Amino acid sequence: MKTVTTAALLYLCLCATVAVSDDSDTETALTAAPGDVALLPCYTAGNVTPSLTTWLKDGQEVVRGGDSSSAANPAAQRLTVLRDGSLNIMKVIRGDEGTYLCSSTLPGNNTFHARVLLQVASSPEIASMSIGPATALSNGTLIVYQGSTVFFNCSGSSYPSQRLIWGFYGASFANMSLIGTLGSWLDYRIEDIQPSAQGEYRCSAHNTVSHQTVDNSSQLLVYYAPDRHPECMWTPAQDPSHILFNCTWFGAYPTPTLLLGEDRGEQGARRNEHIYATEVTDSLSVTLNRSLLSDGQTVWCMGQHLTLAPGKEKSCSLTLKLPYPEGQPIATALEGTSITLTCSESVSMPPASTTWRRGLQQEYIVPGSKYVLSEEGPVLKLTILNISKDDEGVYFCRSENTLNVTELEVYLTVKTSSTYTGVIIGIFIAALIVGSTVIIAKTIYSNRHRICLGNSQSSTDAITNASNVT
Repeated sequence: MKTVTTAALLYLCLCATVAVSDDSDTETALTAAPGDVALLPCYTAGNVTPSLTTWLKDGQEVVRGGDSSSAANPAAQRLTVLRDGSLNIMKVIRGDEGTYLCSSTLPGNNTFHARVLLQVASSPEIASMSIGPATALSNGTLIVYQGSTVFFNCSGSSYPSQRLIWGFYGASFANMSLIGTLGSWLDYRIEDIQPSAQGEYRCSAHNTVSHQTVDNSSQLLVYYAPDRHPECMWTPAQDPSHILFNCTWFGAYPTPTLLLGEDRGEQGARRNEHIYATEVTDSLSVTLNRSLLSDGQTVWCMGQHLTLAPGKEKSCSLTLKLPYPEGQPIATALEGTSITLTCSESVSMPPASTTWRRGLQQEYIVPGSKYVLSEEGPVLKLTILNISKDDEGVYFCRSENTLNVTELEVYLTVKTSSTYTGVIIGIFIAALIVGSTVIIAKTIYSNRHRICLGNSQSSTDAITNASNVT
């Protein structure tokens, strides 16, 4: 305690500002904290000892003393006049502040006057702060969730007055004062807090008399997750029996946890799931082979984050489907012409690779002067130019994805020109026969009355006439 008192006394003496006027008056300003020892100087112009010194505060006498006062016990009272006329105040208290006037009688009946302004200031030892509702990490950093309302409170204890300030140090601002006021409490609120509000928040208590400032700060992190769901997609592998499943969920802080798994139906009252991979990342890739997959199976990706309550996780999924190429299984073309075979496949998942092949050996069809391959969305076309009898046979539209291979078989028949000539002649003869039959039937019907009356000669003539017409 003695060391503290001595240090405080030394500080007061050093920080005193003295100005000597022409009429031998001096003015001094001192600042002391409650509990300190304050020494108010009076005559400082020389080594002369005043015979009498009187101290007034705010116009009223508080103490007097002279040479004989040095023999008194200074500890007997809190305010004492020392030998050189200085006023010693033991354990300064609130209320000691004010203007003190010293009047010292020097040898030769000279009078010396001094004025001392004593300020009592209790600087804040600590600035208290609270931020909430928030969760504290092990290192003291506070976390809040995007969109929540956060309350900030700053307080301090300082005499006679203090100014409280909330400051913000973020990525976008080097230093920004949010709000300030004179008083003991300072409240601040942020509604619908956003990631831009992430940074360091500082509560400052500034004593307006001693100009001392104490700070208290805390790092605030704003956690957030995107409203959208993760994205699930397939990437073909070099080996068609394998597939690369990709799941991405960008825009979350901190990094989310992605789970990749599959549904295996219901097991009792619970959903039977199998997890392939779990990782703290915003992009997860897993290679799956054919032995793990089946038609109708659902593969999903779930995004977990601290801001999402259980059961509110974001997810995406893909349902596996076998390829199913569709088209006409039979085609006919005339020799020397061209024909286009079409095949479409749009239901497979993962998307299938579709190709045209020829013959029972399923030889690859190479585009050139004979074959033209084209695609229109899910439709794959094969155009065969200048068809000959050698082009006749079976063609395969082959679709393959990770699940399996499915083929559409198309049989092409090539007709020669002589075959078509015979067909035309046959059609003409058939038409002629049908026409003759119709004419005969019509003639008989028109002469039915003669036939019915039994006139055989007339009937015979009618039939003969019909035959002649034909």
